[in-house]
Amino acid sequence: MIWWPTEVPTLTRGLITLRKPHLDDTQAVFDGCQDPLIPRFTAISADYSMAHALDYVQRTDASVRTQRELPFVIEYGNGDDKVFAGTISFHSLSVKNSVGELGYWMTSSMRGKGIATTAARMLTDYGFATIGFKRIEGIVDRDNVASLKLLESAGYQREGLLRNKISRDDGRQVDMYIYAALPEDWEYLPD
Repeated sequence: MIWWPTEVPTLTRGLITLRKPHLDDTQAVFDGCQDPLIPRFTAISADYSMAHALDYVQRTDASVRTQRELPFVIEYGNGDDKVFAGTISFHSLSVKNSVGELGYWMTSSMRGKGIATTAARMLTDYGFATIGFKRIEGIVDRDNVASLKLLESAGYQREGLLRNKISRDDGRQVDMYIYAALPEDWEYLPD
């Protein structure tokens, strides 16, 4: 059985902070989701609106309370120089089986800097050490090469191909690779 937090914690490592989404993040979430790569490779709709972004930040407490999702905003930088870099979360939970799925997206200007890899490792550390997950999965579009590399760099192992796993807005069925991390194999970030 897992321990589930009652609120989104703040996790910090170097220049990377994972924190609860705030109302002030609405515009940045909306702007980030206008990048055509986001709906191409995530469950976010191609017609993502400001109302969607507002709903995302406003439903955080309910998502945590109902154990539906543990969402975080990723910030990069120090002090007043922190910038919105993307989002990351645990979702698709199975409390009974102690399993969560890691999901994330990054703004185009923050990609390729190792920020998402570190954020994934930070949240996975938290998922194993604090929540008590026995397995954390990542499910990635087979054509999303950057995300495949990210999970491998973060320490996840590819387990297989899920054929026709996801339906896209345009009606296409796409194959997804499933990755997983297990606590007995996990190398925690050094202190």
